[in-house]
Amino acid sequence: MLQREGFSTEGLSSKSWDDLTVTPDVVITVCASAAGEACPAYLGPAIRAHWGVEDPAKATGSEAEIEAAFDTAYRILRHRIEAMCQLPVAELMEKGPAQLCAELARIGSLEP
Repeated sequence: MLQREGFSTEGLSSKSWDDLTVTPDVVITVCASAAGEACPAYLGPAIRAHWGVEDPAKATGSEAEIEAAFDTAYRILRHRIEAMCQLPVAELMEKGPAQLCAELARIGSLEP
């Protein structure tokens, strides 16, 4: 699906926290806590937000229904990421990390 949307997936894979070469400044979890998924715990220093999205890999039904689940997750995450990229991060951080956390939480409730 990412390739269909114009993104190269070459060299991409899931990684453990232990595989990260740098400490992230922001950690956004996307597990669907409403579906009973356990979000991975990141214990390092970071601004955290939760953007629950149903895991399309767990979708069942016809091929079309499964593809629709992937499309839905993609649209939700793309919409939220685009909103995040528009944030005035430096300005928010001047007011304190809580401001950035609040904006990330607000974005986590956006639907396309």
